[in-house]
Amino acid sequence: MALYIVKSEGFESKEDMGLLIIIISLMGVVWFWYKMKKMMRKEDRGTNKSGGSGGGGGGVVPKGNLGWPFIGETLHFIASGYSSQPVSFMDKRKLLHGKVFKTHLLGTPIIVSTDPDVNKVVLQNHGNTFIPAYPKSITELLGEHSILQMNGNLQKRLHALIAGFLRSPQFKTRITAHIESSVVSTLGSWQHMQVLLVQEETKKITFEVLVKVLMSVGPCEDLEFLRREFEEFIKGLICLPIKLPGTRLYKSLKAKERLLKVVKKIVEERKLAMEEETDEKGMAKDAVDVLLRDSSEEPSSDQIKQSLPLDFISGNIIEMMIPGEETVPMAMTLAVKFLSGCPVAQQQLMVISETLRMANIINGVWRKALKDIDIKGYLIPKGWCVLTSFISVHMDEENYRNPYLFEPWRWEKIGAAANNNSFTPFGGGQRLCPGLELSRLEISIFLHHLVTTYRWVAQEDEIIYFPTVKMKKKLPIKVTPLCNYQ
Repeated sequence: MALYIVKSEGFESKEDMGLLIIIISLMGVVWFWYKMKKMMRKEDRGTNKSGGSGGGGGGVVPKGNLGWPFIGETLHFIASGYSSQPVSFMDKRKLLHGKVFKTHLLGTPIIVSTDPDVNKVVLQNHGNTFIPAYPKSITELLGEHSILQMNGNLQKRLHALIAGFLRSPQFKTRITAHIESSVVSTLGSWQHMQVLLVQEETKKITFEVLVKVLMSVGPCEDLEFLRREFEEFIKGLICLPIKLPGTRLYKSLKAKERLLKVVKKIVEERKLAMEEETDEKGMAKDAVDVLLRDSSEEPSSDQIKQSLPLDFISGNIIEMMIPGEETVPMAMTLAVKFLSGCPVAQQQLMVISETLRMANIINGVWRKALKDIDIKGYLIPKGWCVLTSFISVHMDEENYRNPYLFEPWRWEKIGAAANNNSFTPFGGGQRLCPGLELSRLEISIFLHHLVTTYRWVAQEDEIIYFPTVKMKKKLPIKVTPLCNYQ
């Protein structure tokens, strides 16, 4: 019908038809943008007058610019992630609008906070005031029951279970030996390699440790299958949210289906074995054990506890692989990069906190306001998303002198950083990464064996910060065993 109308009006060439489609599309974009701007101005006026239903009055919606229709300021945001100054996007807007400003990123109007005090309030006021909110590709890939999007008592319960297991002394003793073995084995294979890619090598270590922690899978065909499919799955976390065959999201969803088959089989076999056991339960050996045992235990008299479906456990075991596989190997890789130019620090190994500060592997977290809230005079309206930018805080001269300089000795003055609002490499609040102690343990063991086994020369390489932190060339290095120096 549309084609007939166009021809009847005299648009017979493809060029004319294309021009008409462009004009109609542009008119639609302009109309949409006008309506959205009008709605934003109306919302700003209403909330500024009221001061916010949850904020105590007096707050003002942060200043800012929503940029172009649909894309907002996304292109500038992405471009800064590929530059040597990853916070240039944030810094420019901080100068114009202040430490908290509004913009439009990845299809979403959003308020960005580079203020550590505001970030702390957002992270701690979880559940009643803020809930998780992430780009559509992430929500599509992880599904509606993912831990990342989960809220309320179930999220608290799972977080407490996993964190308690990972912090237990028995687990730490057992996993330390496994980490040592994996590190020594991988580093031993470097002796005859001319040039190696650190980013790839560290992933071998961390993935092996990760699947051991989660499912007790050791070196076997399943390990290699899980590694291969997981790499395909994780590529779709930040992509266009289109599920047509051949698209990145479609390929990643298919990889997740294949992952689920293997993981669900492991979970089902473990469940059956637990039901057949007659002996008294010992300590849980992995995350699958923890979740299955919690599901099978009888609730107390004042508690109604629903068992976790096996599909739910399997899906969330896969999701738990994401932070462990993305953050830890990159922290190891960047530690090697930074140490390459700091031989004195190699001897003292006072590098982990400084590496985490500069690496900014978790750039920030997304939250959505359930009601109007006033934080330090900034009014965050109900329904708006908030991006708490950790990277901006870590690279702010007000918080760290010469922030772009690798200076591990600064931590001698700073001291313990666990309660410092200006140091949040693992997030904060109720969703503080439960595996942060395990992450530090892995990094420490890796660096200890590296500096006591090899000297190395790193080739020039650049850090890319979008969509996730990675090295452009995967950090090529050439190693020489220390025994050659003796």
